[in-house]
Amino acid sequence: MSKLTKRIAVVIGSGSGIGAAIAQRFALEGANVYATSRNAEEGPPNASSGDSKGCVHPVRADAGSLADIKQVFEKVRSKEGRIDVLVVNAGLSENASLDNISEEHFDRIFGLNVRLLVFAAQNAIELMKAGGSIVLIGSIADELGRKGHGAYASSKASVRSFARTWANELAPKGIRVNVVSPGPIATTWLKAPEELREAVIKLIPLGRLGRPDEVAAAALFLAGDDSSFTTGSELYVDGGAAQVQGSGPHTYRVL
Repeated sequence: MSKLTKRIAVVIGSGSGIGAAIAQRFALEGANVYATSRNAEEGPPNASSGDSKGCVHPVRADAGSLADIKQVFEKVRSKEGRIDVLVVNAGLSENASLDNISEEHFDRIFGLNVRLLVFAAQNAIELMKAGGSIVLIGSIADELGRKGHGAYASSKASVRSFARTWANELAPKGIRVNVVSPGPIATTWLKAPEELREAVIKLIPLGRLGRPDEVAAAALFLAGDDSSFTTGSELYVDGGAAQVQGSGPHTYRVL
């Protein structure tokens, strides 16, 4: 049986990679998915290729614009009247050591990775009832302490912290909040120099990069009823990179 039949999902940041995989997997599981990206071509929804009746509604929106994000939720309110699942995937990674962090760099990172997260969740809960689920996409970078990743890693640590707080605040309303934290995934890492990519793979106990569909499977678990007694948690999808190796021997930088 499909796991998200007739549920209404919003996926912020679904133009490619992990976000696109999540939107498609949710649709395959029966959800009507409103999937945002800056380059989305709005039109008739894209039906899933499975047996379910789910579909993806592309919505053009700049995740960095709170006005755009508010319009997304107004559109869903008008068409559906509710939201059952929110996934916030949009994010930005840029390298800068402490002596090179500019105000612009800091504002770009925290504006998209944290500010967007807060106000997307705030808009979503106005349309959520008991049984709703918020899934935030974090990163194992929040605990590795890698050089040049101060702003990015701390923004992802904020994601983890907000999930704990919101899980506590929203529990009386029956709304769950959880985090999926990917490790090196075969998206941006495929653009990395081969030597660096191979070095990273050697540090992953499972011996390979992850796939976007594997992150989508984790998001699906946290979005649906299989995780009905799970809130405030962080689910790592990293091949053991952070959990087994620990932060000490890591030499890679998150792209």
